[in-house]
Amino acid sequence: MTDTNAPTGTRIVVLVGSLRSGSVNRRLAEQLAGDAPAGLDLEIVEGLAELPFYNEDLDGDEVPAPAQRLRDRVAAADRVLVVTPEYNGTMPAVLKNAIDWLSRPYGAGALSGKPLAVLGTTPTPYGGKWAHADVRRSAAVAGAVVVEDATVSQSSLEVDVLADAAITARVLGALQTLADHDQEASAA
Repeated sequence: MTDTNAPTGTRIVVLVGSLRSGSVNRRLAEQLAGDAPAGLDLEIVEGLAELPFYNEDLDGDEVPAPAQRLRDRVAAADRVLVVTPEYNGTMPAVLKNAIDWLSRPYGAGALSGKPLAVLGTTPTPYGGKWAHADVRRSAAVAGAVVVEDATVSQSSLEVDVLADAAITARVLGALQTLADHDQEASAA
């Protein structure tokens, strides 16, 4: 798919809330990375399972290597996309832990000022809306600029999320909305 309005060279890191290699949300993130409009570079962050649970005692002069790698990758990106299912009515613990690491140091964490969007799918009628709301709230507290118009909560009941053209168009539209987000205009 080609989009002449896409920003040139926009780096978007993708945090996937499911650790399962074959999860539909991971496959959705991979599909997005492959189908991203020209000028958008999506990079799926691996290694979230390697992060120790956030503990301020570990967050001193020397940060655990997996946490530093995560912080560096997010800090170097232009945007953050979270692709996640819903676990027991909220976001997966691995994602919450990643946000905790990215929120520090307070006021200057890697998420601070980064435009962020959330999308995903679940086999429930609501498509993960509760988890997506929790991610948006937690990321906003961590300093991210949540792009509300780029949220997609898609039910996977009775539809193949990865093969449905209308769903693909919605998630690519959300990705483009995230990429096009103008922080200065939204702050005015």
